[in-house]
Amino acid sequence: MQIGLKWLSESEIQSLAEDTKRFYAAGKRRHKSKQPDLTTAAGLQEAREARQLTGPLSDREIMERIAEADGRRVPVRIIRPKRGKLRGVYLNIPGGGFYLSEAARNDAYNAMLADGLGVAVVSVEYRLAPENPYPAAPDDCEVAARWLAAQAQSVFGTSRLIIGGTSAGSTLAMTTLLRLRDGNLAASFSGTVLQYGAYDLSGQTPGGRLYSREYFIQAYVGKIADKTQPDISPLYGDLRSLPPTLVVVGTADILMEDSFALAARLSAAGNEVDLRVYPEARHGFTAGPTKMAAAANKDIISWVARR
Repeated sequence: MQIGLKWLSESEIQSLAEDTKRFYAAGKRRHKSKQPDLTTAAGLQEAREARQLTGPLSDREIMERIAEADGRRVPVRIIRPKRGKLRGVYLNIPGGGFYLSEAARNDAYNAMLADGLGVAVVSVEYRLAPENPYPAAPDDCEVAARWLAAQAQSVFGTSRLIIGGTSAGSTLAMTTLLRLRDGNLAASFSGTVLQYGAYDLSGQTPGGRLYSREYFIQAYVGKIADKTQPDISPLYGDLRSLPPTLVVVGTADILMEDSFALAARLSAAGNEVDLRVYPEARHGFTAGPTKMAAAANKDIISWVARR
C-alpha cells in the first residue's frame, strides 16, 4: 500500500493547505442558515431542492438510457469526451448520503473526468432512501455494473472499465464490487476510485462511531439490526481478489479513519492499494474550486490513466 502526497514537496503541501483552509473559512461565514429537518417530508424535500444543479453542459450531448441486466433495469446518464476515440468507460456512482443524489448534479465533474481520461462516464440514477431503503441502491448499481461488463464493447466500442464513487457512492462502489467478485465479474473492472466513502455503517469501529448518529444511516438501513453485513458495511467483507484501488480522502473529513481502515484491509487482503490523503480537505472537496481539489483530480486522472 502506498501513502499518497509523494507528488508534492512539503512547501507546496502547506501552500495548498492554507488556501484550502481560507476557502472553507469563507464558506462558513457565508452559509449560516438553519439546516432542514430531514426526518420530515418537507425538510427532506427542502434539502433535495437546495442541491443546485451545475447547469446544462453546452459543449456536448448527454445521453440518458436504461441499463438492463438479469431482468432488472436502471436509468443511467452518459457523458462522452468532447473529442477523440473512447479509451474506456468509467462507472461513477454519485454520493449524497443515499438520499440526495441525482446523476445530473454531477455532470460538470463527470465531464471533467470524461475529457481528462478520454472515457465515457456512466452515472447511475439509483433509487433513493428513505423512500427506497437498502437494498434498492446497491441493487441498481449492480445492474449498471453488470450491464457494462456484458455490453460495454458493443455499446461503447471498448471493454476497459473503471468503477468509482464519491461519499455514499464509494460505499456503493465497494458493495457492487463485492457482489461482482462473488459472481466472478470483478475482473471486468481494471481499477476502482473511492473518494471519501463510509465503510462501517454499523458504528462498531472507531471510524464508524464518528458518524454513527448521522441521518443517512437511519434513512438507508435504520431498520436492519445487523449493519455489519458486508453488503451494507464493506469494511467487514472478504476483500480478496478486487481490482487495484485508489482511496482519496482529506484530513478534515469525518470519514478519514474509515478510508484508512478500508485501505489497510484491502492491502492486507492482497490487493493493490494507493491511499491519497489531502491536508485540510473536507468531505466532498474534489468537487470544489480549491487548488487542493484540482491537485487531487489531476492525481485521480493520472492514476486511472495507468490502469
